[in-house]
Amino acid sequence: MRALIVAPDAPGRLRIAEVPDPTPKPGECLIHVEAVSLNRGEVNQIARVAAGTVLGWDAAGTVIQAAAQDGPAVGTRVVTNGPARGWAELRAVDVRDLAELPADVDIGAAAALPVAGVTALRALRVAGSLLGRRVLVTGASGGVGRFAVQLAHRAGAYVIAVVGSEARGAGLTTLGADEIVTSIDVVTRPVFAVIETVGGQMLATAFGLLEAGGSVISIGAASGQATTFSPYSTVGPHRSLVSFTMRGEDGSIGQDLAYLAGLVQSGALDPQIAWRGSWERSAEAVQLLLGRKINGKAILDITR
Repeated sequence: MRALIVAPDAPGRLRIAEVPDPTPKPGECLIHVEAVSLNRGEVNQIARVAAGTVLGWDAAGTVIQAAAQDGPAVGTRVVTNGPARGWAELRAVDVRDLAELPADVDIGAAAALPVAGVTALRALRVAGSLLGRRVLVTGASGGVGRFAVQLAHRAGAYVIAVVGSEARGAGLTTLGADEIVTSIDVVTRPVFAVIETVGGQMLATAFGLLEAGGSVISIGAASGQATTFSPYSTVGPHRSLVSFTMRGEDGSIGQDLAYLAGLVQSGALDPQIAWRGSWERSAEAVQLLLGRKINGKAILDITR
């Protein structure tokens, strides 16, 4: 099969090349991949992993070999997630980490859901009941942020979106943001929950905005900077800084993927695809993503 491999001498450090086909384990099915999404975390790995590595967390396509144990039948359209090897024509994936797609959900839209959508969904779930609460989303213009704004709004929250510039806040009001700010420093009223993706000083400032009983769910550190809390800033009413991992204790995400796909089908969730093109244009997509030129998700179609 063909796959996007890490190639230090290629544009964007990625090249389409022939690699061995995957061999599914008993609890896995084989997927004919049709579309994949790019996440900043995996794109940042391109410069750090060995040549020939096949990256890729999110992929959607059609089952061509059913799992030996349970799982969807051959011909079923699915969205999948895994630790790697999604950027390829074929993917072997655990049946617990996929969801069947409604017939009218676009395959590219589905590919946008796993990491960004499930992260936003589960982080908000950690925060608790949001009805009538003030929720702050940092890095709200990115893939996770745009899902978090929509899902928090759907849960009945008053949503404050923090973005890097007015241009990066485009469209967030339509998605459910009640306020859009370009600096967290202008937020003065306490908030119940923060979905925090930036790290650095943003994390410390967000913690200081919490009301009693509130929490910051830390899901990333896009700034790459260390966080310093000033003396006694963590003393006072009970507030929480919560660590987060998308996988959680059960390790599988299939049920949440199915839920998000259903929201897309009903029109209640927009995957916010900002760029889409053939995987032959991967270098262009990587450059746009790393340069923060994309507000939302980037999708590669696996063209034959």
